[in-house]
Amino acid sequence: MRIVVVVQARTTSTRLPGKVLMPLAGRPLLYRMVERVLAARTSSDVVVATTTDRDDDPIVEVAEAAGVACVRGHPTDLLDRHYAAGVARGADVVVKIPSDCPLIDPGVIDRVIGHYKTYAGQVDFVSNLHPPTYPDGNDVEVMPLGVLETAWREATAPHEREHTTPFVWERPERFHIHNVEWELGLDYSSTHRWTIDYAEDYQFLAAVYDALWSEAAPIFSMTDVLSLLESRPGIRTINACHAGKGWYRDHLAAIPARIEGSVRA
Repeated sequence: MRIVVVVQARTTSTRLPGKVLMPLAGRPLLYRMVERVLAARTSSDVVVATTTDRDDDPIVEVAEAAGVACVRGHPTDLLDRHYAAGVARGADVVVKIPSDCPLIDPGVIDRVIGHYKTYAGQVDFVSNLHPPTYPDGNDVEVMPLGVLETAWREATAPHEREHTTPFVWERPERFHIHNVEWELGLDYSSTHRWTIDYAEDYQFLAAVYDALWSEAAPIFSMTDVLSLLESRPGIRTINACHAGKGWYRDHLAAIPARIEGSVRA
C-alpha cells in the first residue's frame, strides 16, 4: 500500500497572502509544517502540491529545502491538483492535509491513517472532520486513489473542485465513510484554533513556536501545546476572536446532517 500525503500550498491566500512563507522558528511556516508531517511514524511519501503560477516558485524551494517532492498543477481546482499529485507519485492511497496546519500532531496523522489501514477494502473515506473534535488545525483525510479519481471525474460543483473531498463526504449513500474522533472524548474543534487565516492566527502560532520549538526537540506534541495554553492562557486569547471560523464549518451548517458511519477509534 503506497501512501502519499499531499500538502497543498500556495502563496495567494485571499485573507492572508503569503501565510505559508511567514517565519516560524527561523523557517517558513510550510517548512515547519512539513517537518511535523514527516515526523509521523506511518510510512508514506510526502509531497507538496502547489500551482503553476510563478508566484508559487518559492513553494517549490521550500519543499526542496524540507526534502520532499513538489508537484505543480491547477491554481484553483484543488481536486485536480490532489489527483495529479497522487498519480505522479504512484499512490494507492492519498492523504489530504492542508498547509495551514503548522501545529498538526504527527500522532493524529498516524491515528487517522492507521484507522484507514485497519479497514482498507471496507471503507472509502476516513477523516477526523465528520464531525471534528480535535483542535482546529489537525485535519487529516484519507481515501484510495480510485475514490479520488471518481470525484475528479464526476465532481462539477465549484466547492467540490475547490475543496477536493466534498463530492465524497456529501454522498454517504454512495461511499463508505468513517470518522476518527479524539480518543479523550473532548471536542475542541470550535474553541481551539490552531490554523492560520488571519494576522492574529500567525501571532498565536509564532508565540507557540517561540515557547515550544527547539532545534534539539523540534517536534512538540498536541499535549505540549495544550499544557502551554493552560499555563499561559494569554497566548490562547491572541486569536480567540476567530475561533470556530472557516469554510468547512459554515458549509456543514448549511447542509443536512447526513454523514453516517462515525467511528471512535
